[in-house]
Amino acid sequence: MITARAPGKLFVAGEYAVVEPGGDAVVVAVDRHVRVQLGPARDRGTVDSDQPGWLPLTWSRDATGVVADDGRGLDHVLSAIRTVEEFVAGLGIDPRNHALRISSDLDDADGRKYGLGSSGAVTVATIRALDEFYGLHLTPLEQFRLALLAIIEVAPTSSGGDVAASSFGGWISYRSPDRAALAELRARDGVLAAFRAPWPSLSVTPLPSPDALEFVVGWTGAAASTARLVDDVHAAAGAGRAAGTALPYEDFLTASRARVADLTAGLADGDPERVLAAVRAARRLLVGLGTGLGVEIETPALTRLCDEAEAIGAAAKSSGAGGGDCGIVLARRGTDLTPMLKGWELAGVRRLTLAVAPPEPLVGAR
Repeated sequence: MITARAPGKLFVAGEYAVVEPGGDAVVVAVDRHVRVQLGPARDRGTVDSDQPGWLPLTWSRDATGVVADDGRGLDHVLSAIRTVEEFVAGLGIDPRNHALRISSDLDDADGRKYGLGSSGAVTVATIRALDEFYGLHLTPLEQFRLALLAIIEVAPTSSGGDVAASSFGGWISYRSPDRAALAELRARDGVLAAFRAPWPSLSVTPLPSPDALEFVVGWTGAAASTARLVDDVHAAAGAGRAAGTALPYEDFLTASRARVADLTAGLADGDPERVLAAVRAARRLLVGLGTGLGVEIETPALTRLCDEAEAIGAAAKSSGAGGGDCGIVLARRGTDLTPMLKGWELAGVRRLTLAVAPPEPLVGAR
């Protein structure tokens, strides 16, 4: 039996802007994981999970590739299987059936998502298990490429930042490739061609952990749909362009890149004050984007989470698309967190016990 796992993630800065090709973000992997167990199967492949709302599925092959019955909640897993099946076929490797089982601690006991990137993590974990199953010996960067090709089949607007965090661990600076171009290349020439092609704007760079700062995460208890919020922002920005008022969104993209650059420099130089200032500026930028486009990015619960952190001298912001899910806090080590945590409790915000997942060696594709 093969066992593989991948960590979840939290965005620290660069949300929304990173969805644009060549957009920058800072992402951190957290030590909660999706786990996959995989073994050989005889007549048909199977996927099941102990997660609420994830229905088991069986799959087989026909002339078009992998064909599955309905498995609600398992679209990302099925896309990963299909992507690897096409990849190994391109390498001349005979396909094999397998039974795959998924477990996760990225959700609460009722199946509510914390917003830790379960879709990216389950895709990476599945790719890792199939890599071992087929004896492919892929590097983390090669696993990332396959995982991103699988993700964008299901979620075309995904930036891939979650996939990068799940693939490489630790703190990373991430620049997104053109996923629409990759999807078009895959559709035209196949997975192997898209995998091997240059991805010119992609960049993944490990960053030092800010040891002088404590990383704290609060969960609002409200799940948010990243895809819906990204679509809402793009729709509002598109309406602005059509009306000749697109400048605020274009200004946001420029400012976001500057804030990510400030944060990256602060982390690289071990400058905690620059890191805190960059996180505060990134929060203001996202709040301004939401206000300007009429999209609720920072909800009242996230505002309370952040304001309670600011009151003790920390820096805080929503993480990811916002609209619920998690907020992140960076506080100087030794700061008394008690007043903030009491304020969170009164607001129904729950502290998640998380640490940064260790980095993987970042080895270039062969």
